[in-house]
This record gives sequence, C-alpha cells and structure tokens, in this order.
Amino acid sequence: MSNKLIHKGNLIELHHERVDFPQGGHTYFDIVKHPGGAVIAAINERNEICLLKQWRHAIGKTIWELPAGCLEAGEPPLETAKRELEEEAGVTAKKWRDLGHISSSPGFSNELLYLFEAREIGAGTLKLDDAEQLEAHWLPLEDVKDMALTGEIIDAKTLAILFKLGAQ
Repeated sequence: MSNKLIHKGNLIELHHERVDFPQGGHTYFDIVKHPGGAVIAAINERNEICLLKQWRHAIGKTIWELPAGCLEAGEPPLETAKRELEEEAGVTAKKWRDLGHISSSPGFSNELLYLFEAREIGAGTLKLDDAEQLEAHWLPLEDVKDMALTGEIIDAKTLAILFKLGAQ
C-alpha cells in the first residue's frame, strides 16, 4: 500500500492510498484522516436532553445535534466529552457512562466517535469558540426521540446515541 498526502488542513488530512488485495490486484481510495471525537447525551433530572441548534456550513443549514467535539492530541475521549459539554452547553456532569463508539463514515474516513451519557447535571461555564454558532436547548427525551423518527434530527451521531439510549 502506498499513501500520498493530498491536503493537510487545520483538522483533517486527505490521503490518496493504494490498497493491494491479498488475492491480487489493487485499487485506490481517497481517505479523510480525522482525530476522532466525543459525543454527549446530557440528560438532566427532568429527563430532558441537551440538544444544540447549530449552523453547519457544509450542508448549508441549521440542525439539531448533541454536544460533541474533536479529540485533542493525547486526550482521552471521556476528557474530551467533559470539556465539550461544558464549552458548548455550559454545564458539567457528575455521572458518566460509556456507550461505545461508532465509525461515522467508514467508506472514506477513519473518524471514530466515542459516545457518552452524562447525568447529574450542574452549572458550568459556556466557552464557545469563534467558529461555533449554536444555542443549547433542554428538551424532553421522548420529544427528541420523536424528532429523530420524523426526520427533524438528521445528524448521524445524534441518531446513534438516541438509538443506544432506546435500546437499553
């Protein structure tokens, strides 16, 4: 296998990779290399879940999604989750549960997203960066599940966590 770096951005890299098959032959893939991220289902004592209403330039619209953010070099996923929940939603949590991880787009990216449930919510400090255009909302969990079923929520990482929460 050979690997050629095509582009190195602030967050991602794009590689053109030759893949040799064990039974002979080869093909080429363009692969997005991503540091991975953490996604948080923060649920308060009223069984409300924190959803962000956030502008996403790549799709040209505002969508509903859970708090999430990229892993920093050497940072464990749970630490990323704790940091991002406070930065984006302005809250902290005392109780954390690991819900596993997902591959967001395995056909063209190595990104892994680590999923967490956060409970026992307390006050924190909101710290949005310049690129974040979002509002935090606390909505009844059952209403949010309905939003997923009707297509009002289209974000894959949010849908994955809602599925995991409902499967328990």
